[in-house]
Amino acid sequence: MKCEVCGKNTATVHYTEIINEELREMHLCEWCAQQKEALGKPHFFTAEFLSGLFDASQVFTEKQTEKCAQCGFGHSNFQKLGRLGCSECYQTFKEQITPLLKRVHGSSQHVGNVPSAHKGIINVRKDLSRLRQELKTAISEEKFEEAARLRDKIKEIEKNITATEKSDNESQ
Repeated sequence: MKCEVCGKNTATVHYTEIINEELREMHLCEWCAQQKEALGKPHFFTAEFLSGLFDASQVFTEKQTEKCAQCGFGHSNFQKLGRLGCSECYQTFKEQITPLLKRVHGSSQHVGNVPSAHKGIINVRKDLSRLRQELKTAISEEKFEEAARLRDKIKEIEKNITATEKSDNESQ
C-alpha cells in the first residue's frame, strides 16, 4: 500500500481515529508521518501508545536512579519516550520491564517472525538439525541400525534442500 500523502513510498504507519462517530484511516510512509507530527498534527506513536497501557512510573519503583551502564538511559528517559535506549537496557532493567513485556506482548521472550515464504525451509532445517543430534546420540549409544536409518533420512532431506535451492536460483 502506498502512502496517502506522497504516493511514492510504502505506507508503514497506519493511523485510525474516530471523531464524532466517523472513522478516519490514514496510511502514511515513515517520512510523511514524521512531517505531520512536526507540523503539530500528532498521530499514533509508540510512546503515547505505551503510556496508555501502563504507568511507566510504576514500572521503575525501586530502582528509579539506576542507569544503563552502556547508554546512560534511566527511568526518566523510559517514562518520557516509552522505549529503552539500547539492547543492554533490557538486562539492566530486566526485573522492572519483564511484567510489562508479558502484559503487552503476551511473553517476555522474543520468538521472531519468519516470512511465510521461508517457513517451510526453516522448519526443514530445524528438523535436519534435530536429526543430526539424534544421529550423534545413536552413535554414542552404539545403536548403529538407528544411526544408519537417521543417516539415510538426513541425506534424503539434504538432497531435497539442494534440489529446491537449485530450482529457486534458476527461477530468479
